[in-house]
Amino acid sequence: MASLFTRIIQGEIPCHRVGEDERFLAFLDINPLRDGHTLVVPKWEVDRFLELPEDLLAGILPFAKEVGARIQRVVPCDRIGLCVIGLEVPHAHLHLVPLDRMADMDFTRPKLQRSSEELAALAERIREA
Repeated sequence: MASLFTRIIQGEIPCHRVGEDERFLAFLDINPLRDGHTLVVPKWEVDRFLELPEDLLAGILPFAKEVGARIQRVVPCDRIGLCVIGLEVPHAHLHLVPLDRMADMDFTRPKLQRSSEELAALAERIREA
């Protein structure tokens, strides 16, 4: 059975895309830690990040770097934090989270609640940055 992220990649489930190429997709987290919290996923489904083929491992950070730079141009923050946890969805993914302090990367704290319209507007601003 396809993972939730594979279904997003295939367009079966909508998302707020902020970046895409032939190998990766970046979209806003619908339950973000901070505005601009983005997930970067390879279009090839594999459960564990470190089990990605070498070419995808080598390519995901340059892709995430570009997406992170666009996020930082739109969302005021000191830097973009990167995190690989991967327990929620069995599909390798990288979290990009705008940071001003260490607590901004605390995945145990309550998530922000944003409407689809708010997320769509933010995604558009990031894509255009």
